[in-house]
Amino acid sequence: MRHHWKTIQEENRGNIFTNMTIHPPRHLVWSTDKIDLRDPFQKRWLLRQTLMYGKAEDISALKLADIRKELDQLGLPKEIESLWRRYLEYCDAGRKSN
Repeated sequence: MRHHWKTIQEENRGNIFTNMTIHPPRHLVWSTDKIDLRDPFQKRWLLRQTLMYGKAEDISALKLADIRKELDQLGLPKEIESLWRRYLEYCDAGRKSN
């Protein structure tokens, strides 16, 4: 998950995706000030929050592969899930035509 939020680098300083705690913006997460992206539950929860409440810059920081991988597990409202399924289909069709 790419992002523009403040990060705390723990060990393995060169690979921010291996050991990372982030401080997400309050419009996404209001119940805590830190998310540990090493924890699959927290990472999935942040992805759900971002898809539901994120601004354009939050959503543009996501990897489509993460959305594709987790979409069935997120429990999104049907309108939001449908939008993302259609968008992923559109992206897949574009890749096949190239």
